Amino acid sequence: MALPPVDQLTEDQARAELDRLATEIAGHDALYFTEDAPQISDADYDALKRRALAIEAWFPSLSGTGTPSQTVGAPVSTQFAEVRHGVPMLSLDNAFDEGEVTDFVARIRRFLKLPAAEPVAFVAEPKIDGLSASLRYEHGVLVVGATRGDGRTGEDVTANLRTLKDIPQRLKGTGWPDVVEVRGEVYAPGDAFAAFNAEAEAAGRRTYANPRNFAAGSLRQKDPAITAQRPLRFFAYAWGETSAPFAETQHEAMTRLAAWGFVVNDRSRQVEDVAGLMDVYRGLERDRARLGYDIDGVVYKVDRLDWQARLGFVARSPRWAIAHKFPAEQATTVLEGIDIQVGRTGSHTPVARLHPVTVGGVVVRNATLHNADEIARKDVRIGDTVTLQRAGDVIPQIVGVVDADRPDRGPAYVFPLTCVCPLKTALVKETNASGEESVVRRCTGELACPFQRIEHLKHFVSRRAFDIEGLGEKQIISFVERGWIREPADIFRLARDAEKLDILRTEDGYGETSVANLVAGITARRTISLDRFIYGLGIRDIGEQTSLVLARAFGSWTAFETACVAASTGLPGDDWVALADTPGVSARVLTVLAEAPPRATDPWPDAPIDMKISHAFPGLTSPARRALAALADDWTGLARLASIARNEGPSPALGLIAGLSGVGPVAARALALFFRETHNRAMVDALVTELDRIEDAEKPKSDTPVAGKTVVFTGALERFTRDEAKARAESLGARVSGSVSKKTDYLVAGPGAGSKMADAVKHGVTVLTEDEWLALIGT
Repeated sequence: MALPPVDQLTEDQARAELDRLATEIAGHDALYFTEDAPQISDADYDALKRRALAIEAWFPSLSGTGTPSQTVGAPVSTQFAEVRHGVPMLSLDNAFDEGEVTDFVARIRRFLKLPAAEPVAFVAEPKIDGLSASLRYEHGVLVVGATRGDGRTGEDVTANLRTLKDIPQRLKGTGWPDVVEVRGEVYAPGDAFAAFNAEAEAAGRRTYANPRNFAAGSLRQKDPAITAQRPLRFFAYAWGETSAPFAETQHEAMTRLAAWGFVVNDRSRQVEDVAGLMDVYRGLERDRARLGYDIDGVVYKVDRLDWQARLGFVARSPRWAIAHKFPAEQATTVLEGIDIQVGRTGSHTPVARLHPVTVGGVVVRNATLHNADEIARKDVRIGDTVTLQRAGDVIPQIVGVVDADRPDRGPAYVFPLTCVCPLKTALVKETNASGEESVVRRCTGELACPFQRIEHLKHFVSRRAFDIEGLGEKQIISFVERGWIREPADIFRLARDAEKLDILRTEDGYGETSVANLVAGITARRTISLDRFIYGLGIRDIGEQTSLVLARAFGSWTAFETACVAASTGLPGDDWVALADTPGVSARVLTVLAEAPPRATDPWPDAPIDMKISHAFPGLTSPARRALAALADDWTGLARLASIARNEGPSPALGLIAGLSGVGPVAARALALFFRETHNRAMVDALVTELDRIEDAEKPKSDTPVAGKTVVFTGALERFTRDEAKARAESLGARVSGSVSKKTDYLVAGPGAGSKMADAVKHGVTVLTEDEWLALIGT
């Protein structure tokens, strides 16, 4: 179903969609930046990001900590030590056509107030599809190298970066500052990548889906000797912290970097205005397949560095640069079959099995078909020749059918009505309060379904959950098939089961050391932090960040479990959900309805319905009154709506969870539904019994100037990111909210503060600049 235009959304609809998009994008960011395992195409990711940014632009009050406009990269993994970048490594805004490039240049002209006749010089360079890295040199010597991470903090991969021949250990020539951070991209040449994969496949070792994943995985090896054996290269294209200026233009700076011993891209060009930029773009698009390395677009940067400084930054991106993305690459091949993959939450996702075809240097054998509705819409059938689209992802997508008119075409594909597991559990399509069906079909068997059981257990032992060393997908599948593991608690029971461990030694050839390592990996996780425990449960709509928010909010497992159990008995009725989902009916409207004094008879029998609403529920806005008038045409109907709001809403316990900043009603409902099920509670209780301790979350401080205060951040913050500001405030005992009310103590406002500033003035809230805030908290 097509999404409505952003300008037709109500604020409540926009907030709900933005929450969903932020969660989905954060998940894909973690897969791409941290796990090197993207699951959607660049084009699909860009579509998600553009939709989210459009919502934030149309509804500025919704922008805040954790929203896509304020987020860069993904959290740093725990595999390497953290490195704080001297200057943040920000991301770039994207352009997808010449019109957006024209707008970009026009914005620069307006900002700089340039006369029409004055040209704007740019540097246009290939956008390398690799892994960003930062190299810190002190007195000409490389001292630390790091990945981008979340833009502020990266991973210390110095030893691995030292193995790359394109990275000088000591700068050549003269004129370099005493301190300089050189930024660039680690990548793998196409031929070298293909040769590595061919050799690895022949030897039965792991292969990589594309050069970007290969480069990222190779750079994150724990043993630098392995990285040294990989064919990695490095292009320098930027810099971060410097102790002194070393150039006046971007072009001059690149020339300096080359003189100091770095490889800079020979397709970089110094050009003027839109025409020059597009010439470089078209040339690189034409020559893309012959470059020898993957690129996914062209980056344009204002050449003059003094102009870059004047232009500055907007949220997570510089005003003076943009990435002009290429369209997704395409090819044609034959659809040989359609397989169904069952996800952790029971979702049945169709995957096309294709005759192998090379697209953008990657051999593609599978492509996503998304869902049953997508198959029907495109009328994709087994045996069809299809157009395949790839944009750097692991599983590309099918765009359409090439030979749909051929006479010998096969029958239409029939999506299964039952789970593909042996239980053949019926599939269901969920509906929202308005009766609209989801496109996703799910098996309701949960852990009884062997496919879901395996996915749950894989999630449970994954890096960001319990992170059990030596227990991967292969072992999970084997242990489940043997009947050794059915739920998380069984993993810990296995570590104490001498008989099963002996079978591993004697029949499976594990060896004493392997078994000892497996037991040690399991035993090490008998003590687990609260946020990892919550995330490891695999509750739908409860991601890593939400788990962390919940852990900090409740502090201990006992408090969290008690709240969830209480919430499980307080789910709202269907009529309340339908009312709450009505456009124009906000949380405030529901409160007004619930608090209205009940009246058995109509006090204004001769008044029209809109007048009855104004008298009965004073203070409602025009959109709210129109929404209620559309739901009820007489006093009896209005009284029923008030009764629903008063008697059928969520319990205070559920409202408490839903009201937490960073949680919301969707996640709160997911928790309540999970803890309402007896078998889920039994699974959790069994797991808790097997653990030694679930560590309490770190308690926020109570002896700071902002402890117990409610703080809102707004505007384009320049001294810190929203996530950084929120984390710091919460660590000092403050509560960070996304909206201003009379209960707000401080509004910290950066440039461009809008409606929240007006609300602060209205409620008499103290407004602070970023510097005043830092002074208040003693930073």
